[in-house]
Amino acid sequence: MRGPTSMIAVLEDRNQQYRVAAGDRLLIARVAGAESGQSLQFPHVFLISGGASGSRIGAPYVDGVSVSAKVLRQDVKGPKLVIQKYRRRKNYRRRTGFRARYTEIQIEAIHGA
Repeated sequence: MRGPTSMIAVLEDRNQQYRVAAGDRLLIARVAGAESGQSLQFPHVFLISGGASGSRIGAPYVDGVSVSAKVLRQDVKGPKLVIQKYRRRKNYRRRTGFRARYTEIQIEAIHGA
């Protein structure tokens, strides 16, 4: 999907960094209260590359640059993880599971580039 001249940004969302370009779809940690079709703004951009201005690296963030995205699906279930605990010779066995919840978004544009 990314061409050789497409604009790429590295953004931060709650201590997670994502490398994105316009049109990319990705799963982020669940955003409470977000609905399908709603627009989200990500003001914390570490790096921007491509386009007319070349590359810019922030310290820590690039000034005046933000990324907008549209919510596609609110509550996406991640893969099932199985947690097993076992102690030999102690008759101790525990098995629990966990599924993370995500929000699927599509990057619309990188503003201020």
